[in-house]
Amino acid sequence: MILYNSATRKREEFVPNHPDIVKMYTCGPTVYHFAHIGNLRSYIMEDVLEKYLRYLGYNVKRVMNITDVGHLTSDADEGEDKMLKGARREHKTVLEIAQYYTDAFFSDCEKLNIKRPDVVSPATENIDEYIRIISRLMETGYAYFAGGNVYFDTGRLEKYYIFNDFNAEDLDVGVREGVEADANKRNKNDFVLWFTKSKFEDQALKWDSPWGVGYPGWHIECSAISMKHLGEDLDIHCGGIDNAFPHHTNEIAQSESYLGHKWCNFWMHVHHLNGEHGKLSKSKGDAMLTVSLLEEKGYDPLAYRLFCLQSHYRKALVFTWANLDNAQGSYNKLVAKIAALAPSDEAPEASALETLRERFRAALDNDLNTSLAVTALYDVLKAKTSDATKLAAIAEFDAVLGLRLIEKAAARRAADKKAASAAQGQAFAVIPEDGEPDGEITALLLARRDAKKAKNFAEADRIRDELGARGIVLTDVPGGVKWKRG
Repeated sequence: MILYNSATRKREEFVPNHPDIVKMYTCGPTVYHFAHIGNLRSYIMEDVLEKYLRYLGYNVKRVMNITDVGHLTSDADEGEDKMLKGARREHKTVLEIAQYYTDAFFSDCEKLNIKRPDVVSPATENIDEYIRIISRLMETGYAYFAGGNVYFDTGRLEKYYIFNDFNAEDLDVGVREGVEADANKRNKNDFVLWFTKSKFEDQALKWDSPWGVGYPGWHIECSAISMKHLGEDLDIHCGGIDNAFPHHTNEIAQSESYLGHKWCNFWMHVHHLNGEHGKLSKSKGDAMLTVSLLEEKGYDPLAYRLFCLQSHYRKALVFTWANLDNAQGSYNKLVAKIAALAPSDEAPEASALETLRERFRAALDNDLNTSLAVTALYDVLKAKTSDATKLAAIAEFDAVLGLRLIEKAAARRAADKKAASAAQGQAFAVIPEDGEPDGEITALLLARRDAKKAKNFAEADRIRDELGARGIVLTDVPGGVKWKRG
């Protein structure tokens, strides 16, 4: 399996540190608001990676944090804590906000068929771990106390920038728009490990520490939680591309300074979900682009998952409602085609199944190319082999792709059988060609049938025109009518 390693900027063969386990860490959400569908793109791709590693036979242990304290509105360690901002917005406590949006996040994950990580650890549950690591960094000279806060000293490092050939001046936090330089820092890129009461006096959550009552910085939590549950070496660390600097850069700095050796072998970064005018984000007013909004508009969340899988994770993906319409149509047609396959107790054809598997594995072994993996899924439907073989291959592949195709196809077959049974009683079949049965459309088509029987052709035409205005295309067939969304 070849993966692109952001740390080396090369495609490399994936080999875990230990043959019996893959240790995987993924940055979790800051739970101050609903997850944006752009954020969820990263979790979808990380889910596919984990499921594919398991498909290949690896034992995977995946750990994820929940940021419920310490993530400031600026990654330059400036501004108000996002959790406190959310609590003020909704007139709740920080912990109430954290619990509510943590539950909402995992509800969205369930709808998108994203597996819950083996370990989910809120930042607030690991204060002792942060203090232990920071204390060691202070002892070894990698951290210093100034102005009431503990800072990591990036000047002690031979190399600080990891993921790109950054221009240091461009990254000078002291000249970023709207950010004041921190006079306590020895170096412009030093970052806070622990804030005390000397800063943000109104911070809701505080703990005792050797440096005073305060709270941890954002970056320290991922290093501590990873080491607590996965030990001193890590195989894969995942996150969105916007976390590469400074968050992941700072994680490496503090972790390797603490450990005294290399910490993580592979870094995987998922690129942005963009709109037609650039990156979609909460800060730009796109916070309402949530899974719930997709559902309200009639989309299946799994159609959004398919939309994400149709592009490579290292390419920016452009979201428009038209693009999502196309993904929904493709998803419905895919389910309909699988529903048309005949389930049986027949054994799959071994050689044909292995040929199909090879195409699927070749796609995902190529830096997790989910677009080609989806193509391999469509190839199954075109293959000259038995339905039993096709269904076996689809079930295998979908254990990785996570589109719930077998489950959806079974529901579609049951709905079609019910519709056919009802049609026999009324000698008129209403057949959806590319989607699920729709009760409202069926009722209108039955009313159109009744109007035609009564020779009320004006009413029949009116119903057809109404459906046409809604994008419904009708085809009259013997004993009924077929319909699809145009």
